[in-house]
Amino acid sequence: MKINKLVPFLSMCLTLTLFCSCGSSSKIANKSHTKPANSSISENKANVLAIINKVNKHWQNTHPVPDRAFWNPAAYHTGNIEAYKVTGNQDYLNYSKAWAEKNEYKGAKSDNKAEWKYNYGETNDHVLFGDWQIAFQTYIDIYTVEGQKDPQKIKRAREVMEYQMSTNANDYWWWADGLYMVMPVMTKLYKVTGNELYLKKLHDYLNYANSIMYDEESQLYFRDAKYLFPKHKSANGKKDFWARGDGWVFAGLAKVIQDLPKDAIFREEYITRYKAMAKSLKEAQQPEGYWTRSILDPEQAPGPETSGTAFFTYGYLWGINNGILDKKIYLPVIEKSWDYLTKVALQEDGTVGYVQPIGERAIPGQVVDINSTADFGVGAFLLAASEMYRFLEKI
Repeated sequence: MKINKLVPFLSMCLTLTLFCSCGSSSKIANKSHTKPANSSISENKANVLAIINKVNKHWQNTHPVPDRAFWNPAAYHTGNIEAYKVTGNQDYLNYSKAWAEKNEYKGAKSDNKAEWKYNYGETNDHVLFGDWQIAFQTYIDIYTVEGQKDPQKIKRAREVMEYQMSTNANDYWWWADGLYMVMPVMTKLYKVTGNELYLKKLHDYLNYANSIMYDEESQLYFRDAKYLFPKHKSANGKKDFWARGDGWVFAGLAKVIQDLPKDAIFREEYITRYKAMAKSLKEAQQPEGYWTRSILDPEQAPGPETSGTAFFTYGYLWGINNGILDKKIYLPVIEKSWDYLTKVALQEDGTVGYVQPIGERAIPGQVVDINSTADFGVGAFLLAASEMYRFLEKI
């Protein structure tokens, strides 16, 4: 064959070879990622465990000194305990125990009940303020995973919460974050004590929170009464729902429902609220998988944010894992958010980036980038990753 005829012939052969090869590779790739009918997640347990260990070891190695028992380190420990439960890594449990021991298994430390407060405060007399009470979640978990052998670990938690329940006040939870901080404390204590008053008071406190923060139309929570619409509006005149705030609530409801027996009072009511939030949040997810800081006004503070996205991912995974959310509807949501968390938020060294700093709203112009990280954001990431591992165990 002459050269001028050979070149087109070889070109045609190469094209056919590549076409067949690509089709074959595609089939092989699809086969290698084939999951049972109930899963569209291209993930495996070994990889998720590696992610959990990468993130958690990095955090603990770079933060060797136990912090105080305030909300932000305490939120990390709620994720660390879940990481311990799925990995069995004793170092993780020991890390939380060292933190609990440093803080004497207390939140705010005042023993003078006459001075106990529940408005915002970072001093030892703010014993009834939920940002100090979240630490009790981890203390109760330590007590439980160690076989409920040492009541001293939950002595302060019981003292504080039982005193609080003895008062006539119902307005303890006046900001959305507080629902994550304290609702699970009450259901965890109910589980270890059997005291039904924890469930009644939880419902009373939540009803108050709903009356000042919940928006029936959007089925989402304003961060607190300052942000009610139309008194407060987003930059574009919309309702301004803060992603991390609703993340706290969505994850908190999942934790509460998890701890309640199937026939528990108010359980179905909480499930209804949780499902309503799931539907609203699904509609607000960005194509890239994350939620923007102002949920319904992406232009107010555009770009990715990890803490809210991780809490939502945890909540959705928990709902599917426990047969409460429809897999067909919500697995695509998780697939996108997990992709964001592991391919954008997670950095090569184990840092979790794009975490909005401590605050209470979506701030126009605030920088949230690859270098933005925080203990509570890592905790939320670990919650989501641990629940992803449980999801993969079920399929």
